[in-house]
Amino acid sequence: MKTEEEAQVERVPVQSSSLASVGYDPDSGTLEVEFHTASVYQYFGVPAEVHQALLDAPSKGRFLDQVIKRTGYPYAKVQRTLLAHGGWH
Repeated sequence: MKTEEEAQVERVPVQSSSLASVGYDPDSGTLEVEFHTASVYQYFGVPAEVHQALLDAPSKGRFLDQVIKRTGYPYAKVQRTLLAHGGWH
């Protein structure tokens, strides 16, 4: 499991009942998804057009389930780390 410090994919907020934010690294094809539960997952080898289709989807949670998860992209949960000043990162 990677820590968020290792992940370093910048996410943008999205309008979704299940997803809080989405980020993408085009160099590595890494899609990073943060859920409203604060869980963060990275999906690897995702083409840029799939990332854009997720952003454009009327239901981002459904798109994630029906396209990204069903396609079987490898994924990993990103572990949150507690910072010294008491906040989560």
